[in-house]
Amino acid sequence: MVVIFVPKESADGETRVAAVPETVKGMQKLSLTVQVERGAGLAAGFTDAEYEEAGAALVDASARAAADIVLGIQVPSADVCAQQKAGSLLICTLTPGNALDSIKALRSAKVTGIGLEFMPRITRAQKMDILSSQATCGGYQAVLLAAVHLPKLFPLMMTAAGTITPARVLVLGAGVAGLQAISTARKLGAVVEANDIRPAVKEQVESLGGKFVDTGTPPDAETKGGYAKETTQEFLARQREILTDHIKGSDVLITTALVPGKKAPILVTEDMRRAMRPGSVIVDMAAGQGGNVEGSKPGEIVVVDGVTIIGETNLPARVAADASRMFARNVLAFLGEFIDKEGAMNFDLEAEVLSAVTITHDGTIRHEPTAQAMAAAGN
Repeated sequence: MVVIFVPKESADGETRVAAVPETVKGMQKLSLTVQVERGAGLAAGFTDAEYEEAGAALVDASARAAADIVLGIQVPSADVCAQQKAGSLLICTLTPGNALDSIKALRSAKVTGIGLEFMPRITRAQKMDILSSQATCGGYQAVLLAAVHLPKLFPLMMTAAGTITPARVLVLGAGVAGLQAISTARKLGAVVEANDIRPAVKEQVESLGGKFVDTGTPPDAETKGGYAKETTQEFLARQREILTDHIKGSDVLITTALVPGKKAPILVTEDMRRAMRPGSVIVDMAAGQGGNVEGSKPGEIVVVDGVTIIGETNLPARVAADASRMFARNVLAFLGEFIDKEGAMNFDLEAEVLSAVTITHDGTIRHEPTAQAMAAAGN
């Protein structure tokens, strides 16, 4: 019988967990044995008693070494990766570009490393898409953070003390995170504008009550999988020129632009940021990948020329209960790709979904960009 181990996350500030009592029950329907490290779900509001009631066995961290499948949110350290047995699976967010030591350890231990962030954006894989589920949580939380730090109210208010004008919010990047930010800001009563290099999202922005800021469209604005592509410096320069006027009139700026596997593009230069009024707030959701805003610092909140720049790198962890539920449901759906109802595991690397997310397998690195990065680092 296949044994699954769910660890307590060890990364600083990580409050999510990769399985919740609901999905433990789902895994049992697949005839899997589920072991949960004591305290794994407490930070997200799930007690050990709830896991036991759902059918999981409570264990300590050493259970990782005997498990067939280990689930996680973030990639563990190299030392922890090396503890897994040969032939086992590690299913988490691998972020290989930032964790080459861990990838090397997985390769050496002959562990199959699954990077869920590489899930192909095809209809069949939507229910397994952790990037979308966690971006939804991040976009929501970004607006709440901005509202807390902004020294004015979001909605229009007619009061005996006079009229309070609504806050103006500009969202750069209208993917899942950006669209959720637009929706949340509108629900709080703000006037919202948004920009994206993909023309297809204009209708989505407007359907949520936002105004689309058109800066033109570069050739090949998105990949076949629906992700934004890296664009030229010439286009970025034209885009910045148009956006500067809109940034100048905004109370809140939220940036969400990411290119999978690459450094985030700089959308807001220091000169553009200087156009904002003191008291304005920027939430750089790409801070963990280099940032969209010059002057943002990963994991920090800084004030520059009176403008607050928030570089939070793990916004979903601020709403850990629901972020965990969504992540765990994605994982459960993914397990169904290669485990049948009798609990037998058939990991077919020729299958589209499995091929796309498998980074290491049987002592080799299958993901070409990761292999190139490893070679460049002398590994």
